[in-house]
Amino acid sequence: MSEALAAEGIPSRFACFVTGTDTEIGKTLVSAAILHKLVAAGQRACGMKPIAAGAELVDGILHNEDADMLAAAGNVHLPQNITTPFMLREPCAPHVAAALEGVTIDPVPIIAAYAEISAASDSVVVEGVGGFRVPFTDTFDSADLAAQLNLPVILVVGMRLGCISHALLTVEAIVARGLVLAGWVANTADPDMRFVDENVEALAARIPAPLLGIVPRLEQASAANAARFIDLAGLPGWPSSKIQAPQ
Repeated sequence: MSEALAAEGIPSRFACFVTGTDTEIGKTLVSAAILHKLVAAGQRACGMKPIAAGAELVDGILHNEDADMLAAAGNVHLPQNITTPFMLREPCAPHVAAALEGVTIDPVPIIAAYAEISAASDSVVVEGVGGFRVPFTDTFDSADLAAQLNLPVILVVGMRLGCISHALLTVEAIVARGLVLAGWVANTADPDMRFVDENVEALAARIPAPLLGIVPRLEQASAANAARFIDLAGLPGWPSSKIQAPQ
């Protein structure tokens, strides 16, 4: 389908949901790197962090480090209440942070915001929260959100002791919901981890999706630096190098 669109000179559309094996394992870095590559390919690219827990008031505006990094990496800039419908102050589990503020995290404004972002962009990268099964309410969690958005999933595996089991359990949960696991990225969460290559090989043999890259520990963890270590050219909807960006 994407090749047919490219042949007609119509830019193909790319969208994905980025999840991870845990919190603090590099989801935002990889999401920003994907946005960086999309912008370099001439796409109107926008990142979305539907729920962000941990925000500080700066000049009267709430800021979250992850949401800010995604905004900086993309080139479509929309109001914060669209790219992050639920911006919560407390840096803790989202359902706890929401309860502290008397907020109920509901999928409806997230789905509506995603539709608005998609209409304004060629490509959208949605970053989840923490791992794949993070609760938002008693009946709604991150896996439910991924299922409702129904986007191809990119799994970020934080390379540290225990990552094999975490990754394979997450893969099972993704597949069990009928979602497409588009690929996975190994990110060096623990620079002192031993036998990294052996762990990557074990995961590659067991995860039914392509390894899109291995991101080493970066001295400067920027979107541009991380982008050098991932390759998404084979993914459905990824922009062809033959497509020229609109003037």
